[in-house]
Amino acid sequence: MINLNDLVFFVAAVEHGGFAPASRRLGLPKSTLSKRVAELEEALQARLIHRSSRSFTLTDVGRDFYEHARASIIEAEAAQDAVRQRVAEPSGVVRITASVPVAQDQLAPHLPRLAQRFPRLRVQLDVTDRFVDILQEGYDIAVRSHFAPLPDSELVQRRVREESIVLVASPGYLESAGEPAAPQALEQHAGLWTGSGVTRWTLAREDAEADVAQVAPPPPRLIANESQVLKAAAVAGLGIACLPESLCRQEQADGRLRRVLPGWHAGRVTTTLVMPHRRGQLPGVRATVDFLVECLGDG
Repeated sequence: MINLNDLVFFVAAVEHGGFAPASRRLGLPKSTLSKRVAELEEALQARLIHRSSRSFTLTDVGRDFYEHARASIIEAEAAQDAVRQRVAEPSGVVRITASVPVAQDQLAPHLPRLAQRFPRLRVQLDVTDRFVDILQEGYDIAVRSHFAPLPDSELVQRRVREESIVLVASPGYLESAGEPAAPQALEQHAGLWTGSGVTRWTLAREDAEADVAQVAPPPPRLIANESQVLKAAAVAGLGIACLPESLCRQEQADGRLRRVLPGWHAGRVTTTLVMPHRRGQLPGVRATVDFLVECLGDG
């Protein structure tokens, strides 16, 4: 009978691209992993991995074995998870990664309540704007905001919400500069840009996505690749900004910002939770996902 631990070591070595990175992830000596996988090959009487000082590749048999081994581990985790759900509240460490804007604008208001709801749960949030490979780096959840659909992959994607990018300005600015009546009038105004390479603003009607206008953007008064800075500049009356609707909802409600061209939007942004796989999730991960869907789904 094959030792399930040996399957774990083999799958970890494959998914992390070698014994050295797998040993760091599992906290075990590299020599132990290499020895156990060699014993697994001996038990199976088959070569699973081509090893050399510079390469780590699966044999044809190894690729087939990996698919079944990974499925076996997932099923074992699911069986353990079924018991844990019965006997324990969500607990342990849940590792989340998010970009700086997502962390500041979406997660910061809600994570304290997550900790209060589940006292035995410990959330570890890594805030970074670099691309994160959640499978290789051992994250449970990535919270990603994106304009285009995410690429297909083996990762589980759970879309949380979709919102419009709207044009806003302060009432004081609009009183002094006038309010544009059509997208083409924007070039007569001052703009707050997200980047210096902007050449066109693409606007679409809220009630007719096929009705799109490509217009010259307002000349830039301020350029910043951070939404909070652009929002502050818009509130200060410097010009017209394109911002996610949820980010400027409070300022619109209290009168500090006003929607410009309310029948149009400048694109849509989607928030998606990305996870390694569904069946192997521990209760703490599942509870965190459900909590984020509950909070972020309200927009």
